Amino acid sequence: MMFSDLLSESYAAEFDECWERERTATPVRVFAVRLHATDCSLRETQAVLYSLGVERSHQAIHWVHRLADSVPGPAAAQPSRVAIDETAVKVNGNWSWVYDAIDLDSKLILAVAVFGRRGTDPAAAFLHRLTVKHV
Repeated sequence: MMFSDLLSESYAAEFDECWERERTATPVRVFAVRLHATDCSLRETQAVLYSLGVERSHQAIHWVHRLADSVPGPAAAQPSRVAIDETAVKVNGNWSWVYDAIDLDSKLILAVAVFGRRGTDPAAAFLHRLTVKHV
């Protein structure tokens, strides 16, 4: 599935009135709110958006935090098969590593984390947080 398909699929028109004066496209905002609802911090959400080409500071995306409580929580997953990925992204000239996990059966994003360095410690921390949340 292409990212543009995912954005159009997750677009919800009921949020239009609260985002009238925002400069970020509504499907991207909906994606960011859903990402934040999966326990990503504002800085992690900002880093994911930046890797997708949306350059905003974490202060500029404060609407994510405000609206994350208004959307229903993520669907519950009891994953039997999980795919985990590590991707290096350059944010403001510095390298960061994004770890993400997805349930292969339901295609739900289980966790996303951004770390400032690569190694076994960040990977172990991500896996520990994932197992605490879903086991």
